[in-house]
Amino acid sequence: MIAAGFGAAGVLLLIALVARRRLPKWAVPSVAGLAMFSFAIWNEYSWYPRVRDALPDTVKIVSAPVESAFWQPWSYAFPLTKRFIALDLGAAVHSETSPNEFVAPVMVVARWTPTQNLPVAFDCAGGRRADLFRGGQLLGGGQIEGAEWVTPGPEDELLAAACNGG
Repeated sequence: MIAAGFGAAGVLLLIALVARRRLPKWAVPSVAGLAMFSFAIWNEYSWYPRVRDALPDTVKIVSAPVESAFWQPWSYAFPLTKRFIALDLGAAVHSETSPNEFVAPVMVVARWTPTQNLPVAFDCAGGRRADLFRGGQLLGGGQIEGAEWVTPGPEDELLAAACNGG
């Protein structure tokens, strides 16, 4: 952002030098501020598409809500995505005894925070899932033990993404 401000101010000064014109005192700081403000807005709006496009094909986006904030009044007209949940099917570990049961990391990605990878067990035949980060575990043979299974229903986006391949 700072580089954008210096760059825009430098371009304006170069144009004034080539044109042999004297600039008003407010011109350089105004152009620098406008460039920095524009870059900040671009950076916020392009964050989600840049991160999404960098993910491998095996990662499926489950939820990406849009948000607005009062300190960003333009976001009421153009809401932006600041967080999303994704499922990494490429890192799934399938049960050797039950082919419809597997564990896959669920990625919770939010702007300005570290990404969290949470292990979640899925039972596609039973239409249920279990959060392994709450005490369940994956045994060496791929079996799931000690997890509290929940049956969220067919409208659950996470279960649908896991069992239908995204």
